[in-house]
Amino acid sequence: MSLVLISCNFSEITPTLLSNFKTLRRLRMIGCNLPRLVLHAVGNLIGLQTLEMDSCTTDSSMPSSIGNLTNLRTLYIRGCEFSGPMPAAIGKLTGLRKIGIESTGFSGPVPTAIGNLTNLINMYIIDCGFLGLPAAIGNLTYLKIQDLQSFGSSIPYAIGQLSELEWLDLSLNDFSGSIPSSIGNLTQLKMLDLSFNSLTGEIPSSIFSLPILNQLDLSYNQLSGKIRGFDKADSQLETLSLGNNALSGFIPKAFFQLTSLVYIDVSSNNLIGSVDLAHFWRLSDLASLHLSYNKLHVMDADDSNPVDTTYLTGLNELGLASCNMTRFPWFLRHITRISYLDLSCNKISGDVPNWVWGPAWNNFGESYLNLSHNMFTGLQLNSDVLPYNGLMHALDLMYPIIVNGHVPPSICNAKNLGVLDLSYNNFSGPIPSCLIENVPLNVLNLRENHFKGTLPSNITIRCSLQTIDLHGNNIEGKLPRGLSNCIDLEVLDFGGNRIADTFPSWLRGLPKLSILVLRSNQLYGTIGVGDTKSEECFPSLQVIDLASNNFSGNLRLPWLKRLKSMMAAFNSSGKTLSPLNTTYAEQLYYQYSIDIMYKGTDMQFGRMLTTVTAMDFSNNRLEGTIPETFGALVSLRVLNLSHNAFTGDIPAQIFLNERHEKVPGDIPAQIGRMTDLESLDLSCNQLSGEISEELTKLTFLGILNLSNNQLVGKIPESGQFSTFDNSSFEGNIGLCGLQLPKSPCGVSPHTPSVAHVNKASHHFDVILFLFVGLGFGVGFAAAIVVKCSRIGKCFIATARASPTWSPSDR
Repeated sequence: MSLVLISCNFSEITPTLLSNFKTLRRLRMIGCNLPRLVLHAVGNLIGLQTLEMDSCTTDSSMPSSIGNLTNLRTLYIRGCEFSGPMPAAIGKLTGLRKIGIESTGFSGPVPTAIGNLTNLINMYIIDCGFLGLPAAIGNLTYLKIQDLQSFGSSIPYAIGQLSELEWLDLSLNDFSGSIPSSIGNLTQLKMLDLSFNSLTGEIPSSIFSLPILNQLDLSYNQLSGKIRGFDKADSQLETLSLGNNALSGFIPKAFFQLTSLVYIDVSSNNLIGSVDLAHFWRLSDLASLHLSYNKLHVMDADDSNPVDTTYLTGLNELGLASCNMTRFPWFLRHITRISYLDLSCNKISGDVPNWVWGPAWNNFGESYLNLSHNMFTGLQLNSDVLPYNGLMHALDLMYPIIVNGHVPPSICNAKNLGVLDLSYNNFSGPIPSCLIENVPLNVLNLRENHFKGTLPSNITIRCSLQTIDLHGNNIEGKLPRGLSNCIDLEVLDFGGNRIADTFPSWLRGLPKLSILVLRSNQLYGTIGVGDTKSEECFPSLQVIDLASNNFSGNLRLPWLKRLKSMMAAFNSSGKTLSPLNTTYAEQLYYQYSIDIMYKGTDMQFGRMLTTVTAMDFSNNRLEGTIPETFGALVSLRVLNLSHNAFTGDIPAQIFLNERHEKVPGDIPAQIGRMTDLESLDLSCNQLSGEISEELTKLTFLGILNLSNNQLVGKIPESGQFSTFDNSSFEGNIGLCGLQLPKSPCGVSPHTPSVAHVNKASHHFDVILFLFVGLGFGVGFAAAIVVKCSRIGKCFIATARASPTWSPSDR
């Protein structure tokens, strides 16, 4: 007898009703409300063989009465938010063959009693928050399939006792420590996936001796050392993924003998040596080869080489980024099916050959091509336009390819195009309107070309753009109001053009807009939004750069108090930047890596957290006093108001006072606690008065520029002020102190013989490197470069970008 209950709201009389189902063999409850009494009643249905609870709600922990169901063979719990630990009574269900627990609220470790379930054949526990696995897991000797996710701690050595195990998936956990060598005892294992953990140490050589292992995935860990013990030419491996670790040494010669291999990925490690692609000739079934981002020197035959170049003709994915290549792999001419090709970050020179655009791309619905960061001088073309395949999903021709001409109108037929990067080239003419109006693009990067004309205005609600980067072109006219229809827009950079318009307050409702760069245009009027009581106001904005325009008037900025991403109440605490450790989804197809000189250390970063916030209104004609409104932006890291006409004192109270108030919409603002500031530039204004001693309490402040104002008095010497040199204070004839040895305190300043000259703006450039993953949306990173042309010194960061590509999801 079976009973299926859907969306039931059980009452107190339900337990009595359930007691009538003594012969019930299968109970399935979907979307039901389960009070504690009902859960206890379920535990009395001792005849149950199958119990399924899917998306049920409860305010209770799982009762120990679950242990009464000794006839249970299948237990499935999904999306039910039980509180507390899993009861040890589950160990009484010794007849269980299958157990599946997914997305529950269990906490603490898996009970040791689970080792009593010695008849288990299939076990998966996913997204439950358990802390670790007990050693008793080794008692489950009949287990054939084990799939565990969202666990912590280490992998128990006892896992090697599961002698019947055929499928072991421990990916997407937080396991640390080494891989237990006992896994080499699992002689029936066909699939082993330990990817996306924090495992360290060397790969046990015993893993490579497993006789029938078909799939091995150890990617995205911290494994190191050489790849040892890989000498079995009779291996049945079809999938080998060791990418994104710290493995060193040479690629084992046995790799070239694994004739069953279909997929191999050793990218993003520290492997060394020369690799001749011809050595893969025995691997006739190989479809995916990824060697990118190691310290390899990859070679290939050419016309003068008598070696047969028909090897690897079955490839449809090839990743050879940063492999010190100097020419195109010649065997690519013979490939008949290609979906993914990454030759970026090499030293390939000359023209891009015509056969690269051959018919092999037509055999796939979505294709990805990255030729960026090489030494190309042009394309072998019969016309001055770019050849384009209509089925391509991502095309990256970022610098330093030097491509001239116009973007062809045929690009409007690109029904699958998701990523188009033609940045840092010599393209000219108008931007085809279809790229913004009709083509289903996610990423459009035309940065630093010579495009001109106006932007299209017929942007409808079908807009799928998440990133638009047109920085450094010759675009004129107004900003298209239709951009407000691009509700997924995250990054908008129109800096360095000739746009003449007012502040785009009409973008304030975009829920995901995080970076807005409009610097170096011809924008005018006041900076403001107006009434914000009933509307969202840039809720995700992290970086806003309006520098070097013609904005004027007083800052009327009550809307700043609604910038949630710059306010502590809505911000994640902790780190300013996160070192590069991206997820698998972020590694797909088109992504970035940036080396940033950050606080004096050269570090590689892969993403920007919500705590990274910057605001640049410099080099405009703003006037009046600096408003206290800035005090609401308590998580602001970079603030640049230089080269304007601000007057009055430096309002130290906006940085450090503890005064609180309410703002429109009842959003709490903590006025005067901008203690996270790392860079503050108020130079080249008309600020007066003394420098408050309170400013020395800005303990994170690494860059300060108050030069060329009308400040007076003694410069504070404590705190961070002891680290600033005279360049931070010069040009204030009334200032004195240790930082200005030529202006000691107690000596009247001399009147300068020449008039004060307004000097060039200090500014930051937000340089965007973007990625998109199939089905995962778009992310971004921003490297903030703060320059002082007056002394030729970089203040905050210099960025060196290396967009990287990774294999598609298998």
